Amino acid sequence: MRGWCARWSGSGRARLRWLAALVCWGGLVALALPRLQQAPPRTRPAPPARLLLQSEAASTPAPLPSTQNPAKPATDTRVLTEDELRADAERRLPSLPLAYWHKHKNDKNKFYKKKDCAPFPSIYDLEFHNTYWQTLRAKTDVFHFYGAYLDARNSSRIGPAVRVLGVHDRIKPTITTHCQLWFEEREAPVVVRNLEYKYVWNSKWGNYRDGVLQPYLLACVLPAEVRHLVPASVSIVSDPCDRATNNLRVHYDRPKPPAVQKEFAVCVKGLDFLHEDLSVRLVEWIEIIRLLGADKIFFYELQIHPNITKVLNYYNDLGVTELTPITLPGGQPNLPGLQHMYLKKKTTHKRQMELIPYNDCLYRHMYQYKWLALLDIDEVIVPLEDNDWSSLMKRILPLSTPAAGKPPRSSYHASNLYYLDSLQHEHAWEEGIPRYLHMLQHVYRTRNFTKPGQYVKAFHETERVLALHNHFPLACLGGACSSYAIETQHARLQHYRADCVTALSKTCAELRQQPVRDTALWRWRTPLIQAADAALTALGFLPPHR
Repeated sequence: MRGWCARWSGSGRARLRWLAALVCWGGLVALALPRLQQAPPRTRPAPPARLLLQSEAASTPAPLPSTQNPAKPATDTRVLTEDELRADAERRLPSLPLAYWHKHKNDKNKFYKKKDCAPFPSIYDLEFHNTYWQTLRAKTDVFHFYGAYLDARNSSRIGPAVRVLGVHDRIKPTITTHCQLWFEEREAPVVVRNLEYKYVWNSKWGNYRDGVLQPYLLACVLPAEVRHLVPASVSIVSDPCDRATNNLRVHYDRPKPPAVQKEFAVCVKGLDFLHEDLSVRLVEWIEIIRLLGADKIFFYELQIHPNITKVLNYYNDLGVTELTPITLPGGQPNLPGLQHMYLKKKTTHKRQMELIPYNDCLYRHMYQYKWLALLDIDEVIVPLEDNDWSSLMKRILPLSTPAAGKPPRSSYHASNLYYLDSLQHEHAWEEGIPRYLHMLQHVYRTRNFTKPGQYVKAFHETERVLALHNHFPLACLGGACSSYAIETQHARLQHYRADCVTALSKTCAELRQQPVRDTALWRWRTPLIQAADAALTALGFLPPHR
């Protein structure tokens, strides 16, 4: 094109020279015009997906017509505030003094004597362990702490003290430890020496050797000048000026007037039913426990089936139950499935670790309830002459008065009877009872109780017990423990199992001989069926063959 224009523009014809030039340059402009059009504006890169979701609610444009606006995924677009995040963390980890720390995190005067002596620890500098534990490493000793509680019971001879529950890898700790006690009313901590390591186990039960994590209660006695105060948190350290790697919220849940102490609560150890759906049986058990008078049931969770989670969420929303997650400390496995196999094989380790949730349940709720029962979800203390536990205790308290010079009662235990699946399988279904209600359907029991004191369960008086085991108190305030055996004509423990416990395998055949038909639980069958059916219907679990 340019060559053609050059030839014509150089001709001798003057009139045509300008015309040719004009035509040539006009053609060049026409060819270049598309390239000179304005480029589209550059688009900004899309924000990260997380920010896009967070800002969607505030910046979503007006919806397009339905034909151009396909349905969006049902994603959660909520954004929690910092206060909501703290509240959620405290709910998930009750031992963390997050609110107290947040209030004082910028306080430059929270230390003991001088700035480099016992400074108030940041939660970001704590050594967390298996999510729910905090750690102290002192020389060759290792402690993992689960909870701390203010014990201001009148029967305590040492006066108000902070009890710290945890595990330690020594059977006879000799290391000196100190408690850094932090208060809302004071800038500097109060530092005291740990009074004792209370062993929450019995050497005759096994695992009595160093290197195995053992359950302990430590005691931090409040000095006279702060006995009227409630500590906000406590750290356990080796030397008084140490910078702590643990800081535990101090629980103190005494009801404020006009609220009064309730009667009964039930504590259930860490549930380990990952692949076993016991949801329907759990509903039946919760409802009979409620009918007998439990004000609340406190569950601890290791690994559970999704349907069990659904049941517990349902009752949590009603205020009937409370669920606290827990893990195993130390090098013990917490992987789902592997943990179950470990606990099934390492039964002594399992029994030792069960004492952590039991004693946490005691100390977190000892002011709210007069009596605590430690039960599994396959056993019930059944009154035989009374309608509920409250009436039962009114009956047996006058009968249980100790002899002169003997310590006051700390517990009241019921003897154990087995309702074994194998006994029921020899008989037909019970008419008039829904087949899905396990306990009401199982009415054949062993003729004899297990031996006195064997596999019993008890009502523990919260004012008296210091440390609890599954069956009996291990230590008590105000003197030795004293457990009263409830006469079998008044009440008993009905234990619904597939078979006898392993330890009774040699005598189980004898226990199974001449089974007895016993419908003692049927006294509550009408309200129990109604309550269980209502819950199962609400949960969508009611079987179609009902």
